[in-house]
Amino acid sequence: MLRSLKEIERYKVAATDGDVGNVVNFLLDDERWAVRHLVVQTGGFFNERRVLISPISFREVDWSTQLFHVALTKDKIKNAPSVDVDQPVSRQHERDYYRYYGYPYYWGYMGAWGMGYYPALLGPGRASDALPEHPDRDSGDVHLRSAKEVRGYHVQGSDDAVGFVDDFIIDDETWEVRYLVVDTGHWWWGHKVLVAPRWATDVSWAQRKVFVNLSREAIKISPSWEPNSAIRREYEARLHDHYGFSGYWGEAPKEAEAQHHAGGHPG
Repeated sequence: MLRSLKEIERYKVAATDGDVGNVVNFLLDDERWAVRHLVVQTGGFFNERRVLISPISFREVDWSTQLFHVALTKDKIKNAPSVDVDQPVSRQHERDYYRYYGYPYYWGYMGAWGMGYYPALLGPGRASDALPEHPDRDSGDVHLRSAKEVRGYHVQGSDDAVGFVDDFIIDDETWEVRYLVVDTGHWWWGHKVLVAPRWATDVSWAQRKVFVNLSREAIKISPSWEPNSAIRREYEARLHDHYGFSGYWGEAPKEAEAQHHAGGHPG
């Protein structure tokens, strides 16, 4: 199912032995456009610090009660490597995090999560535990960025400014960002549109801009989107057809789908 990241903020997180805190932000992979970590504001047990929780650690997500259950103890989370979550995170910091929790690395493979498409495939006891480690040549590269920081980035179309990033629509199974919610600002007052990050031709982190090869007129006549309505596949198909792009939903290999259904998923 597709969900808004804004709606997921303030969800609670529970360890195997008690409550951890509330989700306050997310770290986005700036290459694959996926949510790699939830940023969680902890309570008194952790002395009000912020910690990272990967979707790999999810045992269950109870969407009805807005609660993430993770397969970690409070002490394990408390002693995790510290990271300044308000700054872009380098690969080295993420590598330290993965080593601490014993997760295999996801980067350098075809799938969004290692050789698969679902974070649960990297959890303890999965076949992907045998994935080899990668060399440290990219250890200093900035790689993860705060979702709150990317909100507000300007979106530049092929002929004019389109608006600014207001939110992200994610797949709650793969945790990939399927769409940027773009506020069209003053030129189309009150309207928000969806633009897939894969349609971007460039992202300038220095200029805080996302460039897309879409004209204002093409966006204005695109299938209308109701922010308070569920995004159905029929609407996605019409949106992709309008812009002349193929859908993402036919891309996951059958092997990955079989592993997913056999081993479960975080939701």
